[in-house]
Parts: sequence; C-alpha cells; structure tokens
Amino acid sequence: MKISADFKKRVLAREWLAGSFVNLGSSVTVELTGNLGFDWILIDHEHGPGGEDTLLHQMQAASATPAFPMVRIANNDPTRFKRVLDVGAQGVMVPWVSTVDEAKAAVASLRYTPRGMRGIAKQHRGVGYGGNFDEYYKNAHDWLVLATQLETPEAVANSEAIAAIDGVDVLFVGPTDLTYNMGIPDQYDNPKFIDALKKILAAAKKSNKAAGILVHNPQLVAVCRDIGYTFVALGSDGGAMVTGLKANLAVLRGK
Repeated sequence: MKISADFKKRVLAREWLAGSFVNLGSSVTVELTGNLGFDWILIDHEHGPGGEDTLLHQMQAASATPAFPMVRIANNDPTRFKRVLDVGAQGVMVPWVSTVDEAKAAVASLRYTPRGMRGIAKQHRGVGYGGNFDEYYKNAHDWLVLATQLETPEAVANSEAIAAIDGVDVLFVGPTDLTYNMGIPDQYDNPKFIDALKKILAAAKKSNKAAGILVHNPQLVAVCRDIGYTFVALGSDGGAMVTGLKANLAVLRGK
C-alpha cells in the first residue's frame, strides 16, 4: 500500500479538510463513507465497538476509497499505535492528551527509532507486506498524521506547549469531554468554550499546526470555520443511521 505523502502537507497548510467519524465497527460503512467525497475518515476504536478483529477489514475497505484513513485508538499506549499502524492506518488520533509528556509519548509511539520507539517489522500490511519497507522507514515520520485530542482544561492551558512538539500535527478538540470537564456540559455557545477554541487555534497557528474538532450540530461547523479550524468532522456513520431511521419511523407513524 502507498501512503499519500501530500495529505500531511495539506493538514499543516491548514487547508479545509472535511472528515467523518466511522464508529460502527463496519467495513461496509468505512467503504461507503470513504467513497462519498470526505477528505479523511476516522475509524473510532475508542468508543466504537470495533477492535483488532474488525480493523484489518476496515483498513482494506478504506484502501478502496480516496479518503485518508485515520484510527482513533482507545488510549495513549505504544502497543495500540503499533497495531493500527502495522495494519495500515495513515494517521492516529490519541484521546485525552493533556500534558507535554503525554504528547511526546504519542509522538514516540508513532515514530521509528531514532525518532521514536515504534517497533520494527518488515512484513506487515502498512509496508506493503515488505514491498516498500525501506521507503516507509525513511519517510513515515513525514507521512503519518498525529492528532492529539484536547479534552480537559489542563490540555487547553498546555495547548501552546503541546503544539510546539515536533510530530504533533493537529490539536483536535473533543467538544463533549471538554465542555463536561469545564463544567459546562454540551454548552457549545458558552463564551468559556468559545474562548477555549480560540486559545487552541492560536496555539496551533503559532507552531504552524492545524486545529481540528468533531461537531454534531451543523451550525457549529460555521462557527469553528470562522474561528479558523480546518480539520473538521461532522457526525458519524452511527449518528447518520440513527437520524435517518428516526426520520423514516416518524413518516411511518404519521408524525
């Protein structure tokens, strides 16, 4: 398999890149979503039901689409990085990164020695089953995308230092966790939340990184775009299914 060397450049150039989360653990919805025209898709293995038993098939499905495939791992653990990267993930999202040390640990897990501590194998899917290991080893740190999720007030306070770390590409807001941890659950128009978004954006721009967010309310897309966020996802396959099925049921019930 071949990684798009240009996608990370587009991320860091803060080009508008539209994404979707895929959280049903299904290779079918990965393929469907990836072929709709999204720039990137995020296979969610933090809150979604998928695991190592589904990931291979999801990554194979993603490879049949033009979308850039990322995986959100369950926690900031080197083994989880290794497993998703070896199976072909081209980007990794790490939840709950609140400190510089946690961000540095994520970078180290993403990168091979001497830049990091990712274990080396030469026959896995990520390197074309051995067909392009040398090129991948030489360039993976320039190709792979790392998004660190900022979900706590501590993360917001540390956002400038986190953004300054070489290897962190996207400061990605987890809005639900962040608002809950700020004591303003789901208050996305609260001035405190908007201020946090602006602080994170300023931190990202200072270090020539991107700011990203997942939103569920379409109206919030325009707000985030106006602030300067560029790596933005709206909804998920699961959410779209629930919304669509509810609408169909309402018609059938005559409501």
